[in-house]
Amino acid sequence: MPVPPASGRLQWPDIPPPLRALLEDALGAPVTTAVTPGGGFGHQLAAALHLADGRRAFVKAAPDDDPLTAANLHEAAVLGALPPGAPAPALLGIHRAAGWTAVVIAHLDGPHPDLSPASGDAARTFALLDELTSGPATAAYAAAVSTTPSTAAALHGWDELACDPPAGLEPATRALLPQLADMEAAWPALARGDRIVHGDLRADNMVRDHHRGITFVDWAHATTGPACTDAASLAPQLVLAGHAPADVDRLLREHPSTASNAETTTAFLVSLTGHWHRNARQPAPRGAPGLRAYQHRAAAAGLALLGCRLGSE
Repeated sequence: MPVPPASGRLQWPDIPPPLRALLEDALGAPVTTAVTPGGGFGHQLAAALHLADGRRAFVKAAPDDDPLTAANLHEAAVLGALPPGAPAPALLGIHRAAGWTAVVIAHLDGPHPDLSPASGDAARTFALLDELTSGPATAAYAAAVSTTPSTAAALHGWDELACDPPAGLEPATRALLPQLADMEAAWPALARGDRIVHGDLRADNMVRDHHRGITFVDWAHATTGPACTDAASLAPQLVLAGHAPADVDRLLREHPSTASNAETTTAFLVSLTGHWHRNARQPAPRGAPGLRAYQHRAAAAGLALLGCRLGSE
């Protein structure tokens, strides 16, 4: 397996010529340019292919022995099993050559949504989540995710930090460590559920498509779980986008999925924030520039939100 590039993602010329030729044959036209969008932290190829006939397609590719190939194939299985009308792009194909695998997905045309208070995109996204989780996942979707462990259920960090508090941990956070570790311990049992869970919702994992509206991309962490999971995971992103933590907490207390699952919502937020706090202190992985800095910011946003929730419970 090639060593992941220290500075970011693999590029189109890094893909073995046999796979590039296979993709062009499957797409029916030569690739003229390959554009890697901003955002994301993976090192595999993730690019919009511009074809000679004017069409576009999105491709993810990595060597077969790269762990991200399994994630790409999981995403492909999910995209093929989501119910009609789900806010996700269509799967166009899976192609293998020269020890590499590529997943081809329909290209979406538009910017990432604006989650700031001045935009209506956050409200639209929460309404979309309410619709997506209003009923149990279909049997096809449940089967597609059944063989992949839920990364959401495994989130943790406060347990390790409580056992060995780092010297730079803020005094207020240090004082909360026992409570946070106890709440985190409750999350795995609460993580069970039968609703569709995207598992990694951020603005850069969504596109405001000019035709379809807000659409969720990067379903590599998709699973089943409580209806509140994605709405809760999006809450710290709203804080990062400029919303006041108290306003976001109020939204969670009013949104159907999170209001009806307040204990689960809080336990998930505790576990997600602990995951960020622990990982932000680890050495930066190759091929994911900016990841640790993002985790530091996200951990601070999560703690600010938890300050509102824990103070009123």
